Amino acid sequence: MATGLYSSFAALASGQIEGIDYQRLWRSSPISTLLHLAIHGGGVEPGTSELASAAAGDAHDFYTFEGIKRADNGELHLTATDFDDPMALTFAQGATHTVSWHGASGTTPVTSLGGLDCWLRDHIGQALSQAGFAVQIASNEINGNDTANICNRNTRRMGVQLEISTAQRQAFFLNGDTSRANRGNITPAFTTYVNAVKSAVTTALVTAGKGPSAALAQPTRESVDSVASGP
Repeated sequence: MATGLYSSFAALASGQIEGIDYQRLWRSSPISTLLHLAIHGGGVEPGTSELASAAAGDAHDFYTFEGIKRADNGELHLTATDFDDPMALTFAQGATHTVSWHGASGTTPVTSLGGLDCWLRDHIGQALSQAGFAVQIASNEINGNDTANICNRNTRRMGVQLEISTAQRQAFFLNGDTSRANRGNITPAFTTYVNAVKSAVTTALVTAGKGPSAALAQPTRESVDSVASGP
C-alpha cells in the first residue's frame, strides 16, 4: 500500500483523533517473548488485525494499530520503517521473535514472505504451503529486510513480515467482505491459515517462551545476510 499522509506516529497523532480516527490495541503475555504485530490494521489493510490477534491468542504478545475512519483509512498508513508509536516499539524491542502481518494488493490469493528471520520465515512458508496456501518470497519493494523495519527491531534484530494479498484476505471472511461490520464472520480458511502459522512457530522455535528455549534453533547472521541479499 502507498504511504499515507504522515512520516511519524507523532505527526499522525497530532493530525488524527485516537478513538475516532484510529485505535491501538495490545495484549502482553507473561509467558512469551514472541510478538504478533499488525501496524496497518482495521480499515488500512483489512483483516491483518484479526489474523494477528488470532495467531497471538492468549499465548503471545499482540499489538495492532487500526484505522477506524469511515473512509480514507489509507491516510493512516505509516511505513514499517517509520512506524514509531512508543507502545509498539516497547513491544517490538522487548520481543525475541516477531511476526508482522500486512496486506498487499493483488487479485491472486498469495502470501509474500519477508523479514530477516529466515529460519522462522521459511517454517511459516512451508506450513502455509502444506496447508494449501500459495506462498512466495517477497519482492524487494515489500520484503521487510530493512533493519529499521519494526519487524526487525526485536532483541535479535530479525523478524518475519507476511504480505497477504487482497484476494487471500477476502477468502478469510464470509462472502469475501472485509468491511469492519463483517470481519467477525471468518471462514474455515482463516482458521486453517492461522493454525498453520501457529504450528510453524511451535516447530521452528520449540517454544517462544522466556528463558533459554527462546534462543533455540536460531540462524546465524551469515545465513540471514545470505538470504537477504538474494532474490
